[in-house]
Amino acid sequence: MNTSFIFIIVFGMIIFLSSFFTVKQQTSIIIERFGRFLSVRNSGLQFKIPLIDRIAGRVNLRIQQLDVLIETKTKDNVFIKMKVSVQFKVIQDHVYEAFYKLEYPHDQITAYVFDVVRAEVPKLILDDVFERKDDIAIGVKRELNEAMMTYGYDIINTLVTDIDPDIQVKNAMNRINAADREKTAAMFESEAQRIRIVAKAKAEAESKKLQGQGIADQRREIARGLVESVEVLNNVGINSQEASALIVITQHYDTLQAIGADTNSNLILLPNSPQAASDMLNSMVTSFTASNIIGEQMKKQPKRIKKPDTTAIDYNPSDTSNPEQ
Repeated sequence: MNTSFIFIIVFGMIIFLSSFFTVKQQTSIIIERFGRFLSVRNSGLQFKIPLIDRIAGRVNLRIQQLDVLIETKTKDNVFIKMKVSVQFKVIQDHVYEAFYKLEYPHDQITAYVFDVVRAEVPKLILDDVFERKDDIAIGVKRELNEAMMTYGYDIINTLVTDIDPDIQVKNAMNRINAADREKTAAMFESEAQRIRIVAKAKAEAESKKLQGQGIADQRREIARGLVESVEVLNNVGINSQEASALIVITQHYDTLQAIGADTNSNLILLPNSPQAASDMLNSMVTSFTASNIIGEQMKKQPKRIKKPDTTAIDYNPSDTSNPEQ
């Protein structure tokens, strides 16, 4: 008798304690009574009638993420793989619909993502897919919200996290990008080369200009020095021809001395006798005199007039014959 009573008490305590259960935070529990929906229990300590009520299932109220990998093609017939991440949760006030109306929510969401992506992406070329991936994600979210709200699911966000074209397409895109960058680099190099050439030409022109001015100033000073030298020699009773000869001889020996003083100079053969300088002066004077005589004669002779029926080849301005004969 005592043993049976103790057994009944222990069994009763077990049944009584099993009537209490706890529900975790962000979780809802479905209670059924004899197979029929009774209530939804939220977080905390809960009570149910033992042997009559039972826990039918648990519903997670936290935000969940489903990654959907889709293969589709673009408008320009490029096959790509897209990864769409869907973030969703069960609406707390619609736990009944989420538990009883939809058995496989992941499959349902995946089907809608496939339908929307394969309807939108074929309208776009590959470049537009990358640029408008946010528009695709918004379209997926809109379609999912309209469909899944009936089943108690709220679509928090959809993200296109990856767009992966075929490896050959990626290589071609990389080559196009590399060629475009090489073209840009070549343009900049050409422009830099042009700037260097122009700057160098300007520097050379300025150098030649300054060099020419220096030579002109040098010759001007030499001429002034020669005039002063001739005037000094004339003052001591040396005529102009003798003074010129003396200056030429002096410059001749100065040149020989400068050549001999330079250790790196090449061999140059010059006449080194005093008579050579005088011959050089006489030759110069004779050349100047002959040139002046010829110039005066050409000025006195009439120029030939070009006939109307002759060509430019037949016309010779230096021909002094009578054109009318």
